[in-house]
Amino acid sequence: MEIRTRKGTWLGSTVEYMNSTQNLQSELSQFIGTEKFYRITQRHLLTDGTKYLAEQAKCFWLMDAISSHLPKYFSDYFCVARLVVNGSNAVLTLDDGNDNVYARQKIEYTDLPLSEIKLYCSFDGEYWVIMLTSEY
Repeated sequence: MEIRTRKGTWLGSTVEYMNSTQNLQSELSQFIGTEKFYRITQRHLLTDGTKYLAEQAKCFWLMDAISSHLPKYFSDYFCVARLVVNGSNAVLTLDDGNDNVYARQKIEYTDLPLSEIKLYCSFDGEYWVIMLTSEY
């Protein structure tokens, strides 16, 4: 995909990809706390920031993958979800924040524009809330 700049020159998709990655990272850093929660399953909620991430990066699949590993009853009320992208593949891990891994999932294909994303998951006794680290 190519885009036309104001001067009329063409930019390739690599430049566009780099700009979208930098813009997304910058935009995500603006989220502090949340004003609203968005239900994605019966017991999983997104914050303003994670909803924005899912919409902008087209990665609702990531929120689904994370929520599929968060059990109804959990011995811990907090975990860290990390997605590390390597080319078009990725690995999703959920751990307790001290590298004690609860779950690991290989993602065969992704076009996520970030090389890595870390999200926090917190259980309030009824719902799991998936949030950006800046929203904790």
